[in-house]
Amino acid sequence: MLYPLKFHPLLKRKIWGGERLAAKSTEHLHDIGESWEISAVEDNISVVSNGLLADNDLQELIEVYMGELVGDKVYEQFGIEFPLLIKYIDATDNLSVQVHPDDETARERHNAYGKTEMWYVVDADPGASLILGFNRETDKSEYLQALHAGRLPELLHTETVHPGDTFFVPAGLVHAINKGCFIAEIQQTSDITYRIHDYNRLGPDGQPRELHTDLATDVIDYSYHPRHRVNYTPTDNTPVQLVKCPYFTTNLLVLDRDLERDYFRLDSFVIYMCLQGRFTITTGECDPVLVKQGETVLIPACFKNITLYPDEVTRLLEIYID
Repeated sequence: MLYPLKFHPLLKRKIWGGERLAAKSTEHLHDIGESWEISAVEDNISVVSNGLLADNDLQELIEVYMGELVGDKVYEQFGIEFPLLIKYIDATDNLSVQVHPDDETARERHNAYGKTEMWYVVDADPGASLILGFNRETDKSEYLQALHAGRLPELLHTETVHPGDTFFVPAGLVHAINKGCFIAEIQQTSDITYRIHDYNRLGPDGQPRELHTDLATDVIDYSYHPRHRVNYTPTDNTPVQLVKCPYFTTNLLVLDRDLERDYFRLDSFVIYMCLQGRFTITTGECDPVLVKQGETVLIPACFKNITLYPDEVTRLLEIYID
């Protein structure tokens, strides 16, 4: 029988990793840059950590439960491959400037999905920022001239960020997370990244990290987009939509009392990322499941009515495919 599923986080050590994710490490690592909370990326399949299905991986469960776990519509489209990658990112240094291909290009070049994503800023040091697109209209020629002359940062748009800020990052948008940002990221299941600028940084092997200039040039959106930040107003005990796109829908929930969620019209799994506080999930069909700050839980699609009981003021992201 299915129930709300937790997974062992897949921790990724990075040269820019920090301390915020150290509590997730049983080895007391202190340079963790990413925690993949739910993943179906090849060789990085999430494994259940709670209940009777513990030690089964996500792909095995989809093979057995199919639409009951992910939703009939989702299963018909994606089969046994879970369509989203859910992660936390802790940046104590600037990440590389990069871009992701769309579905068509990724399919042609890599036989894979493209990568559209969103960022929710969980925490940020004073003055922390993100790079999102260009600060004016440009084109391939100007971009390449700036890149090869070491002047690419002069073309890039930078946004100072604060906790709660949200950004939509479609495929083709040049972007980077800068130091001091702690981010919740929701994205398509894809690990394809084209790195275009890395501040002449050396990797763990002492060599410059690989750049993907040729691959990136033809997928970049060179147009100017003046607004990247998602405008929304948090409302207690009511779902507030942050992002809705063909790949995922993400809502913000801020709870200080019990909340019933009705998913009768939704043919999809639901994911909760607990950003603050703690809450208990009841379904009426299985044992209650406690979810603490920093934990992520997958609600199978077969559960159409659940209740969330916060122990204190609790903030969470609710993610599904609509």
